[in-house]
Amino acid sequence: MQDDMKKENMAQDQADLSGADQDIEYIDADELEALRAERDDMRNRFMRALADAENARKRGERDRREAEQYGGSKLARDLLPVHDALRRALDAATPEQREAASALIEGVELTLRELQNVFSRHGVTIISPKSGDVFDPQQHQAMFEAPVPGTIAGQIIQVMGEGFMLHDRLLRPAQVGVSSNLG
Repeated sequence: MQDDMKKENMAQDQADLSGADQDIEYIDADELEALRAERDDMRNRFMRALADAENARKRGERDRREAEQYGGSKLARDLLPVHDALRRALDAATPEQREAASALIEGVELTLRELQNVFSRHGVTIISPKSGDVFDPQQHQAMFEAPVPGTIAGQIIQVMGEGFMLHDRLLRPAQVGVSSNLG
């Protein structure tokens, strides 16, 4: 019985296959060429869409890294005057004032040190040029130029304010005076 069913199924499959030959529609060369052009166009569009998606992913990753690294730049920039004020307070204290108010001076020093520690934890570094260093327009802002004997042009002759970097970006340039001697 099963053998008869197998033979019958095989006969039906052969009949279906021979009938399928009659259903096949043949494509002429022009139509085939049009289909190939459409396939190539679709492949090109697909590859461009993949490239766009990859570029968007990379751009998003870069934006995320930059936001993580530089997102606090406004806050850091707003804290720079606090650093300057604490530094000026310590620089202005005379030895007599330091003696009379040693606890106050120590508190200001500790506060300044803590602010500097917070800066360093978040990638803020201080630019502290010295007299005699070469002027670097990437890190320094020339506040004035003056011919000073014994110096060469472009040499820092006075430091008026420290500068600050956030990782590799300049938050504020150091303010300096520069020699204008020509020789």
